[in-house]
Amino acid sequence: MAARLSYSNKVMLAPMVRIGTLPTRLLALEYGADIVYSEELIDHRMVQCQRLVNPILDTVDFVSPDGRCMFRTCEREKKHVVFQMGTADSVRAVETAKLVERDVAGIDVNMGCPKDFSLKGGMGAALLSNPERVRSILTSLVSAVSLPVTCKIRLLPTPQATFDLVKVIESTGVAAVAVHGRSIKERSTQPCHYDVIREIVSRASIPVIANGGSNEITSYKDVDKIKSLTGCESVMIARAAQWNPSVFRREGALKIDDVIKRYLQLAVDTGNGCSNTKYCVCQMMADRMEGPLGARLHSAKNIREICDLWGMTGYHDAAEARRSDVMEGLSLREQKSLGVASFSPGGAKRQRMDAELTEEGVMELCVKYERRDYPAHTPKSELLEHCSQRHLDPPSYNTVERSRDRLFKSVLTVCGDKYSSSFWLKSKKSSEQAAAIVALAVLGLDVPTKQ
Repeated sequence: MAARLSYSNKVMLAPMVRIGTLPTRLLALEYGADIVYSEELIDHRMVQCQRLVNPILDTVDFVSPDGRCMFRTCEREKKHVVFQMGTADSVRAVETAKLVERDVAGIDVNMGCPKDFSLKGGMGAALLSNPERVRSILTSLVSAVSLPVTCKIRLLPTPQATFDLVKVIESTGVAAVAVHGRSIKERSTQPCHYDVIREIVSRASIPVIANGGSNEITSYKDVDKIKSLTGCESVMIARAAQWNPSVFRREGALKIDDVIKRYLQLAVDTGNGCSNTKYCVCQMMADRMEGPLGARLHSAKNIREICDLWGMTGYHDAAEARRSDVMEGLSLREQKSLGVASFSPGGAKRQRMDAELTEEGVMELCVKYERRDYPAHTPKSELLEHCSQRHLDPPSYNTVERSRDRLFKSVLTVCGDKYSSSFWLKSKKSSEQAAAIVALAVLGLDVPTKQ
């Protein structure tokens, strides 16, 4: 059996929304972080996901019903990554933890997020004032999973209230507690209450992880300063790592352009989305966003254009070519399961597409409808015109809404044959248009698209 993750004497990448995705976590580990946390992922979204091994990226993906990858991890971080969840329910918390258990090293519950979304859902900092729910969630997790369970909290209005909550947390059997040294209402511009964290350490019987001192950290040597101020053995770094992940290097931080280049390599390697990649690079650019390079970064429309700003289009294109070779070797079913199969209706290809036939006799392809791709005619209007010209009955659409997530799927019938996208989509209109794309593709018809 593999050794359980230890939280003693560690330097960690803190959980940060949008920052803590796979390329940033891998970069932090390369630079010397001992433990890396995922961004907060909400339990009721995760429990809908399917776990998929992705041979194209060598990753494990947790994919939602609409095809979005909610959480991506890989073997390189397996012994070091902690999955942080947002939850207000012990049953969903356990279900989420069991889903990711084999692919991560620890489970953490966010009990410190002060944002309205979390508070209104009874998650994050809302749990601080509900110790019995805290007890229920953590006790259930500790009993249900083989991994160490932790939580991350903020300070309550009085030190004694915080001490009392930590006692409740300790009683559940968790492996450690991370303490952000500010209250719910305090922000990063206000001082971190190191004295309260120090008092928690003196009273606690489990490791306490110091968080909230990133404004005092400009290099790895400042970690010792936070340890001295708080009495904690372990320190969690947030903003300093957001601005320059090489802060974890014991030898000293690197020039930010070198860090960005390495980050982009990892973003390309892991198939990270353009929006998230751009956001993370923008944080590293800081005040340079006001200059010409920042303007070009802001206007970049895809990963390749971002890579071009740092002379890395060759790296991007080589990675894409390798992935294309791997994807061509996958069956349609494998492509469908990964959500990577797609049909490009424009261009020179006019051959009939081989759809997958479901048990209900519906021909399916993995396609989605994007309005911007059809400036002249929609797929539905194109198919209707095709039927009219041949004096065929017009297509009929049977569209259903899935109650658990309010996504739509449409089955199109024309000439007795049935067609559908394999995806559940966000609107009735999109699902019907996607079904029309499938029919046109299978029939070998051109679809006028934006080139």
